[in-house]
Amino acid sequence: MPGKMDEPKQRPGAGCPVRGVLDRIGDQWSLLTLEALEDGKKRFNELLRDIGDVSKQMLSKTLRHLEQDGFISRTVYPEVPPRVEYELTEMGRSFLFPMKGLIGWAERNHPEIIRSRRRHETG
Repeated sequence: MPGKMDEPKQRPGAGCPVRGVLDRIGDQWSLLTLEALEDGKKRFNELLRDIGDVSKQMLSKTLRHLEQDGFISRTVYPEVPPRVEYELTEMGRSFLFPMKGLIGWAERNHPEIIRSRRRHETG
């Protein structure tokens, strides 16, 4: 398969590009984090405020994973105390269009999904 690269077997979705990407962006906080970075660089506490009910520990983990996968970059400035900023990479920016499509679809179809769940819960 053209462009296919080997990756560590212990990674979720290893060997399958779709599962590997969905594993990363399908968690609870990644899409919200990427959306929060759409307007430009932000510091950790800005992201924490923008996203809302995410814990510091979970945001830190989400940022680390998004950086590992190349969606965002992290810049540490040599100041006291150190200033750290996060921003979307070119790949992260390229993901905004399909991400917004998914978010729009979810928002449009959420009422029907809720109705369907209720029908199945009541038998």
